[in-house]
Amino acid sequence: MAETMQFDLVSPERSLMSAQVVSVLIPGAEGDLTAMPNHAPMITTLRPGILRVVTDAGHDEFVVTGGFAEIGDGVSVLAERALHRDDMDQATFDALIAEAHEAYGKAKEAAQNEPGPVDEAAKLLADMVAIGTHIGLSTDKNVL
Repeated sequence: MAETMQFDLVSPERSLMSAQVVSVLIPGAEGDLTAMPNHAPMITTLRPGILRVVTDAGHDEFVVTGGFAEIGDGVSVLAERALHRDDMDQATFDALIAEAHEAYGKAKEAAQNEPGPVDEAAKLLADMVAIGTHIGLSTDKNVL
């Protein structure tokens, strides 16, 4: 039996997982990272991506759209929105893409002379498209 740590994943709607885990692959805003027992304490923001949890029994994957991860004695993830990979269907993915595309359009209108917010919205949209590519869902080629 591998060394484990406590893992908790919560979204505003519900707790999605609370278990002893071997590792957690976190889609961090500054890059992906893997947290394992005895990891150095840190807090990171999440980008849209796949959060992968490895337990002694196997692994689970969750789609997250943002939030925070706190690594200490265990890992706590507070996601803006999260759902189990098996619950992500084409209709749900299309709704997430449409929401990200709308945010991008609003950022372009509101920040005409400020590239920062537009770049951030474009990155969010690109990350959402990458999720679909990773899990095998189709994306409208004209989304960007």
